[in-house]
Amino acid sequence: MTNVTIQKPPMWFLVISIIALVWNALGVFAYLGQSLMTDEMLAQLPEADQQMYANLPSWYIGAFAVAVFAGTIGSLGLVIKKKWAFYVLIISLVAAIAQMYYLAFVLKMANTMTPLIIIVGMALAWLADYATKKGWLS
Repeated sequence: MTNVTIQKPPMWFLVISIIALVWNALGVFAYLGQSLMTDEMLAQLPEADQQMYANLPSWYIGAFAVAVFAGTIGSLGLVIKKKWAFYVLIISLVAAIAQMYYLAFVLKMANTMTPLIIIVGMALAWLADYATKKGWLS
């Protein structure tokens, strides 16, 4: 067994980790809102949106789920200062890239959120790696 000294992270790390947790939890709510949409709710959407939701491939829905749930778990890992947060955040990032690729290049629905989601995912993975190297995570 090795003795590893865990350094206390600065307050900004906890603040960013909590913001990341909220950001990813909002993604979970967005996923649940989409996946739990009833036929009645779908019928109230414009025709183009109804067609889009009806034709989303299952891999896209799976990537959406993995991106937001892994992002939330990884962000929670940052809050509780666990090294495994990095690996979970990488999984989230890969799923988000697949999801955003489909939105931007197949559905041609890119907006400012598309690159922002990728940038935030990359920043969180970098933060987890940085915090591990600094000895803030156990």
